[in-house]
Amino acid sequence: MNNYDIIIVGAGPAGLTAAIYAARASKKVLVLEAKSYGGQIIEAVDIENYPAAMHINGFDLATNMYNQALELKAEIKFEKVIEINEALEVTTTKDKYQAGAIILATGSDHRKLDLPNEDELLGKGVSYCATCDGNFYRGKDVAVVGGGNSALEEALYLSNICNQVYLIHRRDSFRGDQKTLEQIKAKNNVNIILNSNVTKINGTDRLESIELNNNQVLNVSGLFVAVGHIPENENFAKIINLNDNGYIIGNEDCLTNVPGIFVAGDCRTKELRQLVTATSDGAIAAVKAIKYISK
Repeated sequence: MNNYDIIIVGAGPAGLTAAIYAARASKKVLVLEAKSYGGQIIEAVDIENYPAAMHINGFDLATNMYNQALELKAEIKFEKVIEINEALEVTTTKDKYQAGAIILATGSDHRKLDLPNEDELLGKGVSYCATCDGNFYRGKDVAVVGGGNSALEEALYLSNICNQVYLIHRRDSFRGDQKTLEQIKAKNNVNIILNSNVTKINGTDRLESIELNNNQVLNVSGLFVAVGHIPENENFAKIINLNDNGYIIGNEDCLTNVPGIFVAGDCRTKELRQLVTATSDGAIAAVKAIKYISK
């Protein structure tokens, strides 16, 4: 079995920051990532609220973190973790590893509307990432569903390339950043629809239209769903305490109920899930893990 001082599960901002801090402390570090590095932040077109980075896109920021971790000699392997145990053994789809400490930084995945046709029309009009797929709908009419920062950023981005953007939110006000909302309201091609839900997604081979609970029908070519995220913690539920929403129960010291296992980023219970809090968690979790294995 391959032995490491610290194994980090997840290569988003929290996990990569943890790797940077742990590697700088001369620890043998392994980062395990099931998909691609960067997590959700790679979808951000323009990041304005990260200290000292006035304007940077998410992919570039994540790549900088990734390269920094590699330069500090952290190992990064693209393997899906399927199990961890209280002996701090980590099993992936390819191998098995022994850790002195583990940091869970698995992030979260896109939450769906759970409507008929949603999965069938994925990539055929339904999307969860405007920066990934928005260009396919250049000059067309599209809709964005959601009320947080992600939805506002998606709508703003799409307003620059699409003909008409419908921003649909189930409540009467938005939770997202006020500055972004003001920018959206200044756009002539963004139509805000409040107190409404998407109830039906129409189309066979391609998205043709969507229906709202107020009986309104919108003939759109694209539907961008930005209604939040689901933590990816199900593989750890046997030993790690989760709350009712599936988030790992962890405090500001990034501790879990299992000695030697720490948590960082969007997968843990916290009030604010932002890039800056994810990197903060990564630093804290790494320092706590270093102290744990140094006992």
